[in-house]
Amino acid sequence: MKEKLSKLSIYSIILFFAFFSIFLLFIKLGERGGQTFFSNLKLTIPFLLAAASGIFSFFTGIISILKNKERSILVFISTGIGAFILFWVSAEILFPH
Repeated sequence: MKEKLSKLSIYSIILFFAFFSIFLLFIKLGERGGQTFFSNLKLTIPFLLAAASGIFSFFTGIISILKNKERSILVFISTGIGAFILFWVSAEILFPH
């Protein structure tokens, strides 16, 4: 795991978990959403940052695996988690409930 993109993929998935933890902490402290997604910015901002860092982790991991032939298990794990996040966010956008 010597490549810069590999490390960036792992760091960004760590950031995903940090931002998602902040989001869950705000919910635990009693914050609730409103009528729209942007009604409560205390919940919106950490959630958007978490989603963006997860998706970024996926793309940097894929580039690192394909271009630089990275074979570190941590890069594969962060790319897999990032793929799940990308799928989940895409499904929420395409099929809102």
